[in-house]
Amino acid sequence: MLDIRPLTPERFPDLAALFGEGGDPKWCWCVYFRFRGRDWSNSTASENRAALEELAERDLAPGLVGYRDGRVVGWVSLGPREDYERLTYSKILAPVDDTSVWSVVCFVVSRKVRGQGVAAELLAAAIEFARAHGATTLEAYPVDTSDGRVPAANAYHGTLAMFERAGFTVVERRQLNPTTPVRPIVRLELGPR
Repeated sequence: MLDIRPLTPERFPDLAALFGEGGDPKWCWCVYFRFRGRDWSNSTASENRAALEELAERDLAPGLVGYRDGRVVGWVSLGPREDYERLTYSKILAPVDDTSVWSVVCFVVSRKVRGQGVAAELLAAAIEFARAHGATTLEAYPVDTSDGRVPAANAYHGTLAMFERAGFTVVERRQLNPTTPVRPIVRLELGPR
C-alpha cells in the first residue's frame, strides 16, 4: 500500500530523486503536455524541472507522489485539461466534445517497483483527488497493449487495461495516419459536484 500525497514544494526533492533514476523523466520533468511548439522544443532539463517546481507551488497540485517505506516510488500528473496546452492543439487528443474534463497524462514508476501495481494505486488516488477538487469527468490517453508489451518508455500514459479495471470506458479511438498506432481516449464519470 502506498502513501500518496499531492506534490508540494516540500515534496519536490523526493520527486526529483525518482526522476533522477534516468530515462525520459530526467529530461522531461513531466511538463511535455503543459507546453507546445517552440516552448517545448527549445527547453532544457533544468528549465523543465523549474517549470514543474513552480507548478508545485500552486494551490492545486500538478500531480500526486507515491511513497513506499518512506521512499518515493511513483508519480501521476493530473489536472484540468486546460492546464495542458499541448492537449489543446493536438489532433489525436483533441477534445471529444465540450464536456469539462480533468486529464491524467503521465505516470512515472521507479524501475525497482514496476509490475507491483504502483500505477494502479496512483490512478485510484488520482480519481479521488480529482473528485475532491470538483472534477466531474476524468479523461486519459492510455496505450493499448492488447497486441503485446510495449517498451516502458511508451507506457508513461498508463495502459488501457489498467484504466478499464478502474472503471474507465473508451469514448473514442483516433489515429493520425495508417502507420501510427490507434490511441484510445477513455473517461470516467465522477458524478456531479
